[in-house]
Amino acid sequence: MAEAHQAVAFQFTVTPEGIDLQLSHQALTEIYLSVLRSWKKRLIRLKNSVITGVYPASPSSWLFVVIAILATMYTRSDPSMGLIAKIQEHLPVRYHSLSAQCQTVLSAVLFSTMLWLSLIFTMRMCLKQLLSYHRWMFEPRGKMTNTTKVWLTLVRIFSGRQPLLYSYQGSLPNLPVPAVKDTIKRYLESVQPLKNPEEFERMTSLAANFESCLGNRLQWYLKLKALWASNYVSDWWEEYIYLRGRGPIMVNSNYYGMDFLYVTPTPLQAARAGNTLHAAFMYRRKLNKEEVKPVSFTAILTCTVIPLCAAQCERIFNTTRTPGEETDSVQHWQDSDYVAVYHRGRYFRLRMYSAGRLLSPREVESQVQKILDDPSSPSPGEEKLGALTAGDRIPWAKARKEYFSSGLNKRSLDCIEKAAFFVTLDDDEQGMMGEDPAASLDRYAKSLLHGKCYDRWFDKSFSVVIYKNGKNGLNAEHSWADAPVVAHLWEYVLATDSFQLGYNEEGHCKGEVDSSLARPQRLSWDIPPECQEKIAQSLSIAQALADDVDFHVFSFRDFGKGMIKKFRISPDAFIQLVLQLAYYRDRGAFCLTYEASMTRLFREGRTETVRSCSNESCAFIRALEGGEVCRRLLRQASEKHQSLYRHAMTGAGIDRHLFCLYVVSKYLGVESPFLNEVLSEPWRLSTSQTPVQQVELFDLVNHPEYVSCGGGFGPVADDGYGVSYSIVGENMINFHISCKHSCPQTDSHKYGGLIRQALLDLQLLFCPDQKDPSKADLRQTKKDM
Repeated sequence: MAEAHQAVAFQFTVTPEGIDLQLSHQALTEIYLSVLRSWKKRLIRLKNSVITGVYPASPSSWLFVVIAILATMYTRSDPSMGLIAKIQEHLPVRYHSLSAQCQTVLSAVLFSTMLWLSLIFTMRMCLKQLLSYHRWMFEPRGKMTNTTKVWLTLVRIFSGRQPLLYSYQGSLPNLPVPAVKDTIKRYLESVQPLKNPEEFERMTSLAANFESCLGNRLQWYLKLKALWASNYVSDWWEEYIYLRGRGPIMVNSNYYGMDFLYVTPTPLQAARAGNTLHAAFMYRRKLNKEEVKPVSFTAILTCTVIPLCAAQCERIFNTTRTPGEETDSVQHWQDSDYVAVYHRGRYFRLRMYSAGRLLSPREVESQVQKILDDPSSPSPGEEKLGALTAGDRIPWAKARKEYFSSGLNKRSLDCIEKAAFFVTLDDDEQGMMGEDPAASLDRYAKSLLHGKCYDRWFDKSFSVVIYKNGKNGLNAEHSWADAPVVAHLWEYVLATDSFQLGYNEEGHCKGEVDSSLARPQRLSWDIPPECQEKIAQSLSIAQALADDVDFHVFSFRDFGKGMIKKFRISPDAFIQLVLQLAYYRDRGAFCLTYEASMTRLFREGRTETVRSCSNESCAFIRALEGGEVCRRLLRQASEKHQSLYRHAMTGAGIDRHLFCLYVVSKYLGVESPFLNEVLSEPWRLSTSQTPVQQVELFDLVNHPEYVSCGGGFGPVADDGYGVSYSIVGENMINFHISCKHSCPQTDSHKYGGLIRQALLDLQLLFCPDQKDPSKADLRQTKKDM
């Protein structure tokens, strides 16, 4: 209990001689350093807020403007055209005691400041208008219009230099509200290949009735919201799609990310935890200082970068989802100096700072090893407590209110929820290993997605899992942010772990250990039998859900984006056509297909749906299955998919607009048969690409083995597939396929085999020479263009 005594700064005892006051100098020192660290962070936040607030200018530019105005005045000219004199006349009475020259200088400084702020405002508005221009995205590659050339030049001029993470936030445009008639037109086009003539005619009639009657009324309210809200979609999307869901978030909402596929940097569990946790806190430190490079992408093969919204980064750490009976909420704390750790049914608090400094990887390894060596047993109800976060939300909300709202349980629960993130030290071994590497990858995916249903804390923003053999991974909650934000963190952690921190010859972390570090604190619980029964009920529900998940993960290495791009086809469009072809061969029909696209070109943007099953894609697949050589149809389908994707990215999507119109209709208490039918349509094929964002962190040429397998998610529909894919390097595509055992029509392994075959069949359209596709004659390809 030494750590418990150290947590008390002073103690006093009443004796016959008086009060005996005992001070703990170590605790007082820790308190002092903690306060000092907190104030340092506040000052950094204040400094960054000033720098971000004046971007694209800089604070030093204020001094330049002041000196320029004063220098001009000393040449006997008035750059303010009389405004400085007006300011001097209206100075407060207390400044009248100053000399006339001092009053003039003070007035000039005030005028300079107002001029400087006006220039900043003008520059930001100009940049905001420039970033609202998206026609460049629709221009053919290599064919840039004069308008776009001028736009690129202006963006470079107004973008400023050395931006911080949030520097562009105030300059990002708001998400536009599309016209109702445009959205309905795009919707009808998207469902036409999925309906017979009678069904399509009925849907067209419903859409026309909605457009002429209720649509304009709902649109008026939506435009009213768009006037004052930063983003007319995001808050409703977070609340109604995520937080109001009353079913389990495990499998249904949470997603996962994997470790390196072929490499395990160290076989020591504690050492891998040491580097992983230290790297995560290094990223958090960069995040707090806003030193993380703003996420952007390069426009039209130029050096001009187009910024993306970074608002989701604010809640990566120190965040948890709190259950409620009607709706959940997302809580975020400014700081946390520890992580919550689960091992063999026990919960620990592992402090990551000592004397105001971040623990070295070797020190974290030592602390983790103490947890691994701890022989204590779980208290009653503690081992499977995490199952409450895996089951239905209402029972968890009620149990939290009844058993965890006060006393010992509340303190321990607060410790978990306020932690920087959650860590599981898993006793299993995972990764691609053994005599059947394919099956081991499937088990690895299922372990990261749901584990044992009680050894993860699914409410935390993300949970890091460290396996016994040194493999790692993470599970992330979905409501607070989308996968690319977590993937950015995870790429940094993996790269820093292996290429920057490293390990010694024995596999241990590098560095020395401070022997005076207090042991990790074991959390205590008092869980009554009634609560243990509720835990068992939640576990039963979660276990049934987990057992029903059918998962298959595989890497396709016959070819990758390198060969696809030689055909002048978008790799993403190519893979989407492969997925639809495989589904058509599996079911004999087409289905409504969901592909996630980002809308982070706009402020607080999240995602939009690309309805990738189109008339063009269906025409291509029917022709291919009919034995035709249909390269022209393949290109048409690819170009259509790219057009759909670009429209979704630039605010002209379908589903978020219809979703918000539906929410408005519910607020107004009116029913729309059209909207009810649209929002009840099942997505039997839900897909998402996980791109590598920080390519510069990985040297896939010299170290091709250091490649991650990406991540995945559970099936969206009970009778459908969830497919996540990542395009890695030039010659590798990873697929994560999920479905449910309870549906006799779905089989992840069968669908995976169909995807492999579809990839090879599309390859044959351009590369009849299968022996060496990279050297195949592309003359016929160029002829067909």
